[in-house]
Amino acid sequence: MRPTAKFSISFGLVTIPVAAYNATDTSASVSFVRIHTADGGRVRNQPVCSLEGVEITPDEIGRGYKPGDGDTVVPLSDEDLDALPLPTAKTLTILAFVAGGDIDPLQMGKGYYLGIDSPAAAKPYVLLREAMERHQRVGLGKIALHGRETLAMIRPMEGALVMQVLLWPHQIRSMDGVLPERQAEVARNEVSAAEALMDSFGELSEDDLHDHYRESLEEIVAAKLAHREPEFPAGEEQPAGEVMDLMAALQDSVRAAKRSRGEDEEAGSGRTAKKSTAKKSTAKKSTATKAAAKKQTAAKKTAGRGGRRAG
Repeated sequence: MRPTAKFSISFGLVTIPVAAYNATDTSASVSFVRIHTADGGRVRNQPVCSLEGVEITPDEIGRGYKPGDGDTVVPLSDEDLDALPLPTAKTLTILAFVAGGDIDPLQMGKGYYLGIDSPAAAKPYVLLREAMERHQRVGLGKIALHGRETLAMIRPMEGALVMQVLLWPHQIRSMDGVLPERQAEVARNEVSAAEALMDSFGELSEDDLHDHYRESLEEIVAAKLAHREPEFPAGEEQPAGEVMDLMAALQDSVRAAKRSRGEDEEAGSGRTAKKSTAKKSTAKKSTATKAAAKKQTAAKKTAGRGGRRAG
């Protein structure tokens, strides 16, 4: 695996040379190409110069910057960017250590594994990792990657350091128009039923983490190439439509979740029936005991009256 960038982490007076490696692989995700629906020909994005109207090659493409809203574009070379007087161009300076839960998940961007870039970096690398693990904190700093400065979070993970690119706060849009105008009122028993449904969910399985969409799409493509109908395994049909009785839907969902895990409701009802039978048996014994006690008391009274008469 080749590094995508090399820089240093500045931790106070400690400097750690690192190499960043892509932590994610999007090549395995589903992607489509654009085609001309009339004949199936590929529709491509051709790089064309707006002034000459001719197609240009990739090695003729550079970078430019538009200052303001005008049409002026200022060309920028690699030397211009390397001359930027920003410390973040070569160094990620940690500015603060915060709890991981303080980071808004909406800010999370691309992730990178960070490896040491020299033998001398091994000890400070391990020091920073273990200090963050024991302190339960993540580091926040800034770094310039791929021509732009960005916030970054460094955290320990399975013996390594991982860098997560973060969006700037101003890049997170407000929720205006997202929330309903009137908040719905939810009863306490409905919340309890929803919590019961949450508790009924099991852990994620390997099948849950499988890309079924890609697999099904590949089956459709294979069927088209073979001029046959696609073959899919029969699955349970998901209910559709608006939920009218929320409480009933929650209770049905709990029962469905138990069935999916193989929990036998009849066995549970059997246990309930046994308990009920046991209760009835206990009640019968209690009634019989009380009746016997009454008979014994009546016999004693009769015997006592007979003794007084004899005297």
